[in-house]
Amino acid sequence: MIRIGIIGDIGSGKSYVAKLFGYPVFNADKEVSQLYKKSRKCYKKLKKSLPNYITSFPVKKNELSKAIIANKKNIKKIVKIIHPEIRTKMNSFIKKNKSKKIVVLDIPLLIENKINKKNDILVFVAASQKEINKRLKKRFNFKPKIVEKFKKIQLNLQLKKEKSNFVVKNNFTNKYIGKDVKRIIKKILNVRNNT
Repeated sequence: MIRIGIIGDIGSGKSYVAKLFGYPVFNADKEVSQLYKKSRKCYKKLKKSLPNYITSFPVKKNELSKAIIANKKNIKKIVKIIHPEIRTKMNSFIKKNKSKKIVVLDIPLLIENKINKKNDILVFVAASQKEINKRLKKRFNFKPKIVEKFKKIQLNLQLKKEKSNFVVKNNFTNKYIGKDVKRIIKKILNVRNNT
């Protein structure tokens, strides 16, 4: 099985690019939302760790936002609780799709949290800051302060780009990016078939 990790800036269109590959996608953001809605275990841990902010189940995103804005250490507390759960979910996703040729991992802190393996293929999604800002502002619940705090726990973008096997330029028009993705899949499969 080939594991492809999609990395890039917040709002660069990683999930959109991940879907274009046409293989099973593990979307960490969706899984995190599900944990907030359905996992009492996570709720109890978050309440214990952030008693001044987490009030009731299901966990509300605006309470988490307040905690993050109040103190940057709170991001680490949240990640420490949520991250092991996401890793477990990712492992069962990989097990479920083990017969597939390729799986796509759409995980925001893939490298930072050392989730990637040595032979994973990393695809960096590059987008202009202007386009990213435009898209982020359209997002429901957009809070610039939150984005800033998350950027601080991410690796430098240039470094991420250098660590990547491929770079996809996302100008948010399907036509070009679709061609790019097809080209990448072809290259990956060719290399694997020849080794």
